[in-house]
Amino acid sequence: MSITKAIIWVDGAARGNPGPAAIAAIIRDEQGRLITSLSRRIGVTTNNRAEYQAVIAALEKAIDLGARLVQVKSDSELVVNQLNGRYRVKKAELKPLYQRVRQLQGSLEGFTISHLPREQNREADRLANKALDLPG
Repeated sequence: MSITKAIIWVDGAARGNPGPAAIAAIIRDEQGRLITSLSRRIGVTTNNRAEYQAVIAALEKAIDLGARLVQVKSDSELVVNQLNGRYRVKKAELKPLYQRVRQLQGSLEGFTISHLPREQNREADRLANKALDLPG
């Protein structure tokens, strides 16, 4: 399946900070039809790293599906504000993840990321927590 525009809800979760972590993403087309979803454990890391890794995994998947325009929705104020240039990336551990998102963004015709309240990101949150509940 190939899509031109992808709308993606992402979430990263860590139980403890750092602690066991997982990522999730739900990818839909412009009409809101589910294209695919992903969720998996990513080992032990911080919540912010998990949030970035969720964005990266989602962008990689969307690009693999042929998306040229991507709209990402996340409940992570830090990641959204850093990627929108409102906050500087101060932590050294986040800089390579930030750079990877920028690299992926460069292969797209259009990219936006916006913040949404956690209540509006329940599906991605549920998938991330479901992955965390799996034996790991």
